[in-house]
Amino acid sequence: MIKQHKFLIGGQWRTSDHLEPVIFPYNGEVVGEVYQAGPADVEDAVQAAVRGFEITRKLPTHARARILFNLLEQLEKRSGEMIEAMTLEGGKTLDVTRGETARAIETIRVAAEEAKRINGEIIPLDLTPAGEGRMGLVNYFPLGPVLGITPFNYPLNLACHKLAPAVAAGNSFIFKTSPNTPLSGVLLAEMLLDAGYPPEALSMFTCPNPVAEKMVPDPRIAYLTFTGSSQVGWHLRSIAGRKRVGLELGGNAAAIVHEDANIDYAVGRIAMGGFTNSGQSCISVQRVLLHRPIYNETVEKLLDKISQFKTGDPRDPSVTLGPMIDERAAAKAFVKVQEALDQGASAPIGGKCHGAIFEPTALLNTTPTMRVNREELFAPIITISPYDEFDEAIALSNGTDYGLQGGVFTQNMSRIMNAYERMEVGGVIVNDVPTFRVDQMPYGGVKGSGIGREGPRYVIHEMSEQKLLVINKLGA
Repeated sequence: MIKQHKFLIGGQWRTSDHLEPVIFPYNGEVVGEVYQAGPADVEDAVQAAVRGFEITRKLPTHARARILFNLLEQLEKRSGEMIEAMTLEGGKTLDVTRGETARAIETIRVAAEEAKRINGEIIPLDLTPAGEGRMGLVNYFPLGPVLGITPFNYPLNLACHKLAPAVAAGNSFIFKTSPNTPLSGVLLAEMLLDAGYPPEALSMFTCPNPVAEKMVPDPRIAYLTFTGSSQVGWHLRSIAGRKRVGLELGGNAAAIVHEDANIDYAVGRIAMGGFTNSGQSCISVQRVLLHRPIYNETVEKLLDKISQFKTGDPRDPSVTLGPMIDERAAAKAFVKVQEALDQGASAPIGGKCHGAIFEPTALLNTTPTMRVNREELFAPIITISPYDEFDEAIALSNGTDYGLQGGVFTQNMSRIMNAYERMEVGGVIVNDVPTFRVDQMPYGGVKGSGIGREGPRYVIHEMSEQKLLVINKLGA
């Protein structure tokens, strides 16, 4: 019998008249059903978040940290359930879901430690004559209810990047999950309640987008954190009003490989970075830029590596690439590939999709104006292009509206610093792919890729209010 899952409003599990199926992308099987929240439920969630904030803002530092350490223990204990849920709801291979669960545990651990290090400072105001006899104290205070909206591709770890800093900072949290991957959200909410988070401060649900959108301009929400498409993210920012907003949006990541690089290592990392999770990552390698002297050799090695990937049922441990999230997503990527082929590109490997399974694909002879190079593909597809001069490679990497992360393979420090200064991205990754991310680092983009930085330490400050206290010792 298919299990039906409730949603959470202010610590209370609810049902509704609307049930939505959760589909296993590999074969279309219904693996669960989730009740959808309606407008009245969402309003109740906002009201509960306001009340819950009056509880969370008073939690001492040790209590916030302990809740997060308890959550970490819950996730470790129930990791098997979480891995199974993410594999079934998202079609991710077992290697990917195990890796995501391990990363989420570390994200929570870092946030728990950072909860103990929300430090203020003393400012010597008598640096100028007008400040004589006075001292300043700066400290951080909880900001208010946080609304977190998460995507399907990494439903656990990306949720933890929003939820854990909110808990650490002393805020209440409303968690709107992707309709494709709500099962992991249900489990995470259960674990956070069991970890001791004040029930009234937590809501978790999925709902139609117009219903969720009504929360964005609501002045009772203090902070919006969104991960998803650029189009949706910038729209939400435009209606958010005066609240703080953090956006982690799309990407079109380039990996530059110069002739002095370790070619075999670069090939292995690019193959991983371009095809893990079937390319459904905003920092997936999409554009590979190869120095012309090594172009033919590197292309041959890349194609050989890609040919070794196995697609199929993600529950099979031998499978490298599972399905994309659904047939619609695969068909959308296929249209862009076919368009490139019609315009003169070639596909020495892949180029076809079978339902939601997209064959790992490499495109040659593309041009910068093709959509496969200008837009985000979010699919297991890379384009491979030659360049003659390193400056040309940087210009090509910058020739897109996105700017999340970029990778540069070279041993030359001058080229490394040139890339660091001139690549229009939030992070330059040297001798590795732009897909590299450890969860404590500041992570975010420029241009169309978003605003703000994730990583627990950085988000905690965004979710806090910096407040100044000035003491006039002369008037005592």
